Amino acid sequence: MEAHGELSFVREFAPLLGAALVFVLLFRKLGLGATLGYLVAGAVVGPQVLGLVGDAESKLGFAELGITLLLFLVGLELSPQRLWRLRHDIFGLGLLQVVLCGLAVSAVIWGGAGFSLAAAFALGLPLALSSTAQVLPMLQSAGRLKTPFGERAFSILLLQDLSIVPLITIVAAMSRNPADAAGPPGWLLAVNTVLAVIGLILAGRFILRPLFTLIGNLGEREMFVFAGLFTVIAAAAIMQALGLSMALGAFVAGVMLADSPYRHELEADVEPFRSILLGLFFLAVGMLLDLSAIAERPLFVFGMALALIVTKGAVIFGLALLFRMPWRPALALGMLLSQGGEFGFVLFAQAQAALLIAPEAASVFGAIITLSMATTPFLMMFTKRFRAEPAAGDGSALDPPRHDGASAVVVGYGRFGQTVAQMLIGQGLSVTIIDTDPETIEVARDFGMKVYYGDGTRIDLLRLAGAADAELLMFCLDGDQLDTEALTAIKQAFPQPSQFLRVVDRRAVMRLAGAPVEATVREVYESAIAMARLAMACVGVDEGEVERTEDEYRRLDEARLKLQADSGSIYAGRDEMFSQARQQRQAEEAG
Repeated sequence: MEAHGELSFVREFAPLLGAALVFVLLFRKLGLGATLGYLVAGAVVGPQVLGLVGDAESKLGFAELGITLLLFLVGLELSPQRLWRLRHDIFGLGLLQVVLCGLAVSAVIWGGAGFSLAAAFALGLPLALSSTAQVLPMLQSAGRLKTPFGERAFSILLLQDLSIVPLITIVAAMSRNPADAAGPPGWLLAVNTVLAVIGLILAGRFILRPLFTLIGNLGEREMFVFAGLFTVIAAAAIMQALGLSMALGAFVAGVMLADSPYRHELEADVEPFRSILLGLFFLAVGMLLDLSAIAERPLFVFGMALALIVTKGAVIFGLALLFRMPWRPALALGMLLSQGGEFGFVLFAQAQAALLIAPEAASVFGAIITLSMATTPFLMMFTKRFRAEPAAGDGSALDPPRHDGASAVVVGYGRFGQTVAQMLIGQGLSVTIIDTDPETIEVARDFGMKVYYGDGTRIDLLRLAGAADAELLMFCLDGDQLDTEALTAIKQAFPQPSQFLRVVDRRAVMRLAGAPVEATVREVYESAIAMARLAMACVGVDEGEVERTEDEYRRLDEARLKLQADSGSIYAGRDEMFSQARQQRQAEEAG
């Protein structure tokens, strides 16, 4: 039986992943995004078309971890201070969006589809929620998550996730199922939510941070992966046990670690799992698409999907204008959030269990959600030119996106990196600092410096730290941790910033010949020259002679280093060493 189960697993996932590979590549090539590719791939290999893969419900339940990981990563990007700054958008714009869109869509269903008022609310309120799993990756890939536009979209999505508990309470209050009378009252769910959030905050402060400090001291990167996944899954499990949103628990855990020095390391470790599980989630949603329900009532399904998009888009557009957004980004916000969301499937199941809607209605409106999600890439693509800001007279954008990334990323905060970082900060540059030594990080914190934990030679971690938007990449590492191949790969990944590299000695400079760096700095070169200057002054050498000696030494040393790098031999230019060349010149002058 076990062997049969393993064989069935392989047989199902091979065509599922193969179809995902083909369709995602195709749809990305067409500029339609990965989400639509996953949806189509799931529909093609699922029970409705080829029938190669079944049991979409169980796969959907497992793949919902992808949404949970996504909210954890978003939480890592949002410190409590930044959340406080967004409070007006979250509890103002976000709350109004859920309420007004829920009422408007419910009215459309009640008036246009002939459902009872209770059924219309049970269907319309969930449709007020948009797809966090679809919208946030779109914002991330476009580099707009940290812009004012992206923050507005995120604020709405966050409030939608918070509204899951009230919506479940409303469905339970309207229930026609006698068994639901014994369920927990809504006020108890609210209390459980507050207590769970407080518990997660305390756990993050007194358990998670010491745990990651311990792992950092051990230097075991694999343990960061385990600890990161444990954090997400444990927070989600606690919320699920209380009947709350798993994604909310993961988000709170992420926020609690947003100010920790281990943020970038956690992001880099969890991101691959998020990408895989989120792709699997959309595959499962595509498999759940009930084509027979669409075939039986095509006009109703397509008409209701269109009505959903128009209604939500119009309401969000109006609210954005009310909150003083220019009309172009307000229209973009309406288009971006006009689809139904993944939590609609959960709430439809709740409404079905409460005997508010029939299984056929849940299936039809599930198809409407999927179709609305499929339209989002087309809407954003077709309205791009219409939504774009007009060009100014000099050809530049009137209101370009603003990013809050650092101007410089300093990797390594030892004796060398401290001086580099502090001088840059002294010039008013924003600096992100990365180091792998937990003790250094703790000491830096005592002096008011924010240093993140992580391996700054990794491209994925540098990307999360904002290297793509930085102007400078400063590698202030001990030893020879980077070679020409690694530096070339980093430059290819981040062509914009100039790279500066600390090296041990001239042998390291020779090995790095041809590396795409702005400059290499030998770690003791300048300090040795400084000491020599002090020594010469101490024995009475004239200040002008000291300057001439230094200039000549630098010129000869640079010429000899070039010969050594070109030949690959440390002995090249041996006769050009400063002491010998200077003595020979003095002898010639005396003769």
